[in-house]
Parts: sequence; C-alpha cells; structure tokens
Amino acid sequence: MGCFGYFLFLCGLSRALSSYPIWWSLAIGHQYSSLGTQPILCGSIPGLVPKQLRFCRNYVEIMPSVAEGVKIGIQECQHQFRGRRWNCTTVNDSLAIFGPVLDKATRESAFVHAIASAGVAFAVTRSCAEGSATICGCDTRHKGPPGEGWKWGGCSEDVEFGTMVSREFADARENRPDARSAMNRHNNEAGRTSIIDHMHLKCKCHGLSGSCEVKTCWWSQPDFRVIGDYLKDKYDSASEMVVEKHRESRGWVETLRPKYNFFKAPTERDLVYYENSPNFCEPNPETGSFGTRDRICNVTSHGIDGCDLLCCGRGHNTRTEKRKEKCHCIFHWCCYVSCQECIRVYDVHTCK
Repeated sequence: MGCFGYFLFLCGLSRALSSYPIWWSLAIGHQYSSLGTQPILCGSIPGLVPKQLRFCRNYVEIMPSVAEGVKIGIQECQHQFRGRRWNCTTVNDSLAIFGPVLDKATRESAFVHAIASAGVAFAVTRSCAEGSATICGCDTRHKGPPGEGWKWGGCSEDVEFGTMVSREFADARENRPDARSAMNRHNNEAGRTSIIDHMHLKCKCHGLSGSCEVKTCWWSQPDFRVIGDYLKDKYDSASEMVVEKHRESRGWVETLRPKYNFFKAPTERDLVYYENSPNFCEPNPETGSFGTRDRICNVTSHGIDGCDLLCCGRGHNTRTEKRKEKCHCIFHWCCYVSCQECIRVYDVHTCK
C-alpha cells in the first residue's frame, strides 16, 4: 500500500531521514556542504518526481525542516480530531502515513493536505528566521514606514520562502489533468494561505524602566495551534464539489464546480472535496477506518466526543482508574512550593 500524491514524498522523506540520525543532531547549516551525502539522501527517498529530486538536492539544508513541518502537521491533525470518530490515526508499518484514508477525495483528505502543507511552510519559515540554514534568512522586503511609537527591527519571518518550498513539493506531483490533482492543489494552497493570512506584528518594548517609549516590531507567524483551529473550521464548512469533464487541446481535463449553486462558491481559502466520508464506526481495511471500539468518550457531552455519537450507538463501558496527583500545595516564602501526593479515583468511559 503506497502513499497518495504529496504523501508519497512525505512518508518517504520521513523514512529516509530516520536512517540519517546524525542529521538530526547537527545544527542545520554549513555542515551539510561537507557531509557529501546530498545525492544519497535525496536518492534514498522513494517516489520523488524529477522536479522534487532537483529541489531536494539544491535545498538539502532545509530537508529536516520539511520533515519537521510534516510532523507538526500530523500532531496538529491528531489534536484537532482527538474527539472525533476519525482521529487522524497514523500507520506505523506502512509507507502510507494514514493508510488508505487519503485514497478518497473526502473532507479528511482535504484537511490533511492543507495542514501538512501549512506545517511545511511554517517549519521552513521558522527555521530560516532562526538562522538554521544558509540559503534563507529574515524577510527584508516588508518593512515600509514605521508606525507611531514603533520602528522596524528584529527578524521578520520570510513566509514567502516557506510557502514556496511547500508549494514546490506539495504541487509537483499534482500536475495531472484530473479532479483529484485539482482538489489537492486547491487544499494545499488553502493551507499555505492560512499562514500568510495570520502573519502579525510582534513587538518588544524599549525605554527606561520598561516604559515602552519605543517599540521594535517585526512580522511573525502565529502559534501553529491558531492555524490548526482555523483549518478545522474550514474542514467543518468544506465545500462539496462535483467533477466535470471537458476536452481541451491536451486531451480530456477534469475540473471541479460547486455541487450546490445556492451556497456561496468556495474561495481559495476554503477546503473542497467531492466524495463522502465513511462513518468510521467499524474497522474497515479498505477505507482505513479503525473503528471506535475502546476509544475514550465523554459521558457528559452531547457532541461528537460524547459516548452516544462517538460509540455509534453501541453503548460504552465504565471502569475506575486510580491516578497519583499533587495536592495540598503550599507556597513557602521564599520561594518554593511543596505538595503532597494524593490518590484520586476517576471513572473512564470507553466505547463498546
């Protein structure tokens, strides 16, 4: 079972980098030019198209940042869907990070492509601003006139470079004239656009006794949780599309159009899909569903994380669990806190 589209590259990159542990321990920078393993690393990643292979060899310094972006994208996906029937589960024994879940053009596929593309753009941008690579750095283009009581300074994060790197990898494989490539390109770009839209000024005060007479400000990315929350909202309001086929000079081409004309047409910031999701209630190796048996549910919630919906009407089991926790904490002058250790009993509810 292989990866689909962008994720053929992503899972191959993760596997390849895991076989080079020294690359994770070294500070990213000029050291790479002396390793002499540049062609070996890029050549060891399965599924690269020629454009990706050339980019990998030319920008080998930032490959660990690309992998880090994939990691934070997956972690954010698992946080956002922690209480859902599909909880962004990854598969350890397969090159396909999410198994066959991404084979369908569903809302879940749309979100995963968007959050992974955003993660790569985010991690590369942050790495460049931290000086981890010699081929990129701070953004010097967006300074302009200073505002009242503040001036430009610090290191503005170069989100344009980060989104360019993400686009080179994410879209290089999506060049087929079919509906799935069109969907993936759209959702990849929606993920990257979310980073650009959430850039903001970050400032540091200067002056006597912290008076903040003058502030130094720079462009900064938001916390990635902000991006995850934003894209999760886009997942909930994703636009269902239909596939249209028409003939062009290059042959048959598939495009997407909104299924319902009475809804507002999706913008470049919205997620799109054209196939329905499975209900994820029961294990199904064909759809990649792991089911919801033994999942912890919230007995007091009426939402999707509640035992009624998460357990798909099968009911739930309840067990007691003892946990050690700090309690009766006292602050001592000056300056430490002492606590006792208490055993507390909790009810844990799991789906049947």
